[in-house]
Amino acid sequence: MYERKNTHRTPCHACPLRRKELFDRLTRDELAFMETFKIGEMEVEAGTPILEQGSSTPQLFTVLRGMGLRYTLLQSGQRQVVNFAFPGDFIGLQAGLTRESGHSLVAVTPMTLCVFSRAELWRLFRQQPSRAYALTWLAAVEEHFLGETIATLGQRDAMQRIAWAFVRIYQRLRAIDLGREGAVPFPYRQQDLADALGLSLVHTNKTLKALRDRQLASWRNDTLQVMALAALAEIAMVDLQEIQERPLI
Repeated sequence: MYERKNTHRTPCHACPLRRKELFDRLTRDELAFMETFKIGEMEVEAGTPILEQGSSTPQLFTVLRGMGLRYTLLQSGQRQVVNFAFPGDFIGLQAGLTRESGHSLVAVTPMTLCVFSRAELWRLFRQQPSRAYALTWLAAVEEHFLGETIATLGQRDAMQRIAWAFVRIYQRLRAIDLGREGAVPFPYRQQDLADALGLSLVHTNKTLKALRDRQLASWRNDTLQVMALAALAEIAMVDLQEIQERPLI
């Protein structure tokens, strides 16, 4: 494992993510506040734990670069992947409010994270109500996504589950300008996808092959290629809608 402070701190006004159309624009006052709210940056290697289930952390994070995996371990040792962490995601809010994280987060690729002090969270609520509302919005969106995930696990079959996951992942990564020509980076393992969707590894592998054979989607060499997004969405029983603009903390 490897972790170090990034001595080349990225100023909030020059944040590369803020140039993406997906994220909302901040006022000068909000940017000035964020410069004081952010206390540094952290770089970690792939495989580094960032959050531990059941632990408390004095820090909150925004993923600046790289990808991670959020998961929960049961007492039996079985793992449930909660979701995937992508650039722009705000990490640690649950632990920041309840003082205990309900899941773990591990870096899947090398990651750079903006670091904020949990102790300063209440100052954000007092001095920047619009940013406080942004946190509420992010929490509501995550709750909506988890509800959709529960519906997927309970009501969609294997083909529909993977089609649903690929539609959501592809749209999100394209919205932050990752990937070209129908392909986005997706550097995870088949076991990660299986654990996220409640499928066996064998069933996942067979379903991925079926999607390739039907020329709908192909996931190889850490790259997800979508050849027929509308057809995937039809299988997944979801409407294709533009990704809604979201706050960036």
